[in-house]
Amino acid sequence: MSGLDEGIAREDERREPATEPVGLEVAVDPAGLMTDPPKEDSSDVRVPTTGYPESGDEPEGPPDIGFNLGDGDSDPVITERAAPPQDPADRARDLAHAIGRELADMAPEGWRQLEAVFAMTVVAGVSEVLYSDDDERVLRVQPPDHVHELVSEHRDLSAGFEGGPWWRLLVRLDRDGRLETDYDFGEEPFPDGQLFPPEAYQADLRAYPRERIPVWLGAYAGHGDRQSRPPAVAARQARADRSVGVGPEVSDDDFPDLPTLWRRWAVMAAAFVAAGSPWGPRIRPALAWFEGSRRSGSTLCVLPGNRAVLSGGVWDAPALEAAYNGGSALPDLYAGAPEWVTDPVLNTRYSQGMLSFCYWWDNDRWYRADSPPAEQLSAAVPGIWTADTVAQVVLGLIGADSAEGSASGAEGELRSAVDTLVAAAAADVVTRDTLVAVFGDDDTFDIDSAFNQLTMAGVTVTGPAPLPRAEAIERVRTHILEQDIDAGEYPLEQLRADRISVGWLVYVPTEPDEISIGRALFYVADDGVLEQSSSSIAPSRYLAGFEQRYRERTGAVETV
Repeated sequence: MSGLDEGIAREDERREPATEPVGLEVAVDPAGLMTDPPKEDSSDVRVPTTGYPESGDEPEGPPDIGFNLGDGDSDPVITERAAPPQDPADRARDLAHAIGRELADMAPEGWRQLEAVFAMTVVAGVSEVLYSDDDERVLRVQPPDHVHELVSEHRDLSAGFEGGPWWRLLVRLDRDGRLETDYDFGEEPFPDGQLFPPEAYQADLRAYPRERIPVWLGAYAGHGDRQSRPPAVAARQARADRSVGVGPEVSDDDFPDLPTLWRRWAVMAAAFVAAGSPWGPRIRPALAWFEGSRRSGSTLCVLPGNRAVLSGGVWDAPALEAAYNGGSALPDLYAGAPEWVTDPVLNTRYSQGMLSFCYWWDNDRWYRADSPPAEQLSAAVPGIWTADTVAQVVLGLIGADSAEGSASGAEGELRSAVDTLVAAAAADVVTRDTLVAVFGDDDTFDIDSAFNQLTMAGVTVTGPAPLPRAEAIERVRTHILEQDIDAGEYPLEQLRADRISVGWLVYVPTEPDEISIGRALFYVADDGVLEQSSSSIAPSRYLAGFEQRYRERTGAVETV
């Protein structure tokens, strides 16, 4: 039996990160992040331009690492290398090759490629090596101590290059000897199992001060719960602010009013769910949340008494950059905030030190403290700015032309259906048919899940099920006969029913070139109630009262 067979780990095991530390345990003084204050002229050090040897494989020419595989019945024979040169860049390259040779030397029979990751600070380290064969079987092993020593030397040497030492070293090697080495400087958060306690990074930054670190890492290592606002703290701060006359800034021009914002958010959530998108907004009872594809996001928490909190974070917010790399204080997001603006209603980024804005709705107005204006927050909130922006996003998800007025025929009908959806949500009268008119009912889009989003938002019709068209026409026919309306002027066989928000508009169409004044119009609600009006009153005017009376009869739930 081969070494690979003896220790096979299937693909589901591959996803389990190794969590056992190698090297020293974390035991450091948590005070401070840097030995020297950061310089004002910071630079992005994620990918150094000098010092580091270039990584990547070389498809042409001889292999990066020389060894012989034999016929599979014997261990690889490692070709001897010359003594490492003294130049630091050459030495770093030589160390990378030495690491690759050592990992190849301990490979099981039949291996095709290996992938190794080494996460390290001056006080802690985690590593794992994954070997795979031609059948995609995977074996996970822990590298021995002498490999760790090579890796540690490589990191110490890299500290002298521009950008400082790497946080993670990734090594890939195939059996043809092609070697790739990548250096992770923390552009993205580290994977689970490869993220150390904050104290480990604090110790590393004292040992190797840097002009700049990624904002998320600066927040992780140094936020110290400064954005937390527990209820007791919130109450004390609110009283203290009132005692000295500190108040928030009124924000009338940043966001739509709360009821409008909530309903537009719900429409966009329904559209993203219908399209099966893993990103975009979502609705939960009394909570709307949004996570973008570039790590910005927000939540809208609705509270009793016509109150709400809209908070979140922009991934590359200038205020956070200044706080974690420029020595500035974190923005005071809660100055003048009421005591009910507390941790439970805040976006969870507060617990990571990555909250960059906080607005609250009270007394029918938005307020903010030291938060940026809405124009700087577009990456963290969905496109709820206007009814048109909502419609454009929905049309974009469907793949239709989003330019208002530019479509004709079927596309024009689709734009009209989307506008109807947005308007129906604004009136809390969305039906399943409203969604079907936009997305169709051929299982391309998930209508039921989308409707559930709107139901949780409280913008759907909560009364009886929609009345069938034929039944609406029959009720009008019966009404005309019972009221002895002249059927000659209103021929029953020509009755037509058009769907409106909470029922049907039933009428007899006029003939071409016919001018009709005061012609009877019948409104039949989904609960069966019939109201008679006339063409002298525009349906758009009559409909508002018709919807209101329907909601009062059916006890439709009022939302925010």
